[in-house]
Amino acid sequence: MKLGIVIYSSNSEVVWNAFRLGVYSLKQGDSVSAFLLGPGVEAESLDTNQFKVTEQMRSFVDAGGIILACSTCLTIRHAESSEMCPMSTMKDLYDIIRDSDRVVTF
Repeated sequence: MKLGIVIYSSNSEVVWNAFRLGVYSLKQGDSVSAFLLGPGVEAESLDTNQFKVTEQMRSFVDAGGIILACSTCLTIRHAESSEMCPMSTMKDLYDIIRDSDRVVTF
């Protein structure tokens, strides 16, 4: 299955759980892409003592997942992309939605 995950939350627990689902799905043999949108582009800055978001994101990428970050949303926040979360466009989000068997949002 091809799974698309759209993350537009900046809540540490929510984002951590989104990537947990992604890692689990990849281990099941699925193809998974995540798109960070709106406040979701802040994902790499959401680590807490309880929710190691960036650790979960690294596990996701290491397992073969793809993370893309909305360039407009990054620009609005005066933030930059990273190696783990490269800048992307609405076309990339559209492609994820079009090509996925299922899309979930967090």
